[in-house]
Amino acid sequence: MPENCIFCQIVAGDIPSKTVYEDDSVFAFLDVNPLAPGHTLVIPKHHYETLADLPEDAATDLFSALHRLTPVVEDAVAADASNVAFNNGEASGQEVPHVHGHIIPRFDDDGGNPIHAIAGRTPDLSDEELDEIAADIRDAR
Repeated sequence: MPENCIFCQIVAGDIPSKTVYEDDSVFAFLDVNPLAPGHTLVIPKHHYETLADLPEDAATDLFSALHRLTPVVEDAVAADASNVAFNNGEASGQEVPHVHGHIIPRFDDDGGNPIHAIAGRTPDLSDEELDEIAADIRDAR
C-alpha cells in the first residue's frame, strides 16, 4: 500500500469515511466532494492505479459490487438514473491514482449532461479511420 494514497488510508481506517459497503476485496464510500447526493466511490481494497493494472479477478469483484450497489444508491436518494464511470489515468481527470468507480445519482431536473459531454470536442473520423481503429482493437486482444 503506497503510504500517500488517500484511498488506501481510507481502507486501512486511517482516514474516516462514510462507508456504505465492504467485503473482502471491495470498499465503497460516499465521495467527500459529491456531484450529487449519494455519489459513491467503489474501489478495490488493494492498490492498483489504473484499470490496466487491475487483475481480472479483482476487476470481477469490483464490477460485481458496482452492479449490486448502483440500484441501492439510486433507491437511497430516490434518483431517476445514474452515471457509472471510471476516470482512467491522469489525462482522463483521475485525481487519485487508485482505481475507483463512481456511482453518480442523476435526477430528471439536475441540469447534468450525458457521458458524451466529458470529452470536449468530438473527432471527425472517416469510415476508414474507424475500420482501422476497430481492427487495431480486435487484433490486440
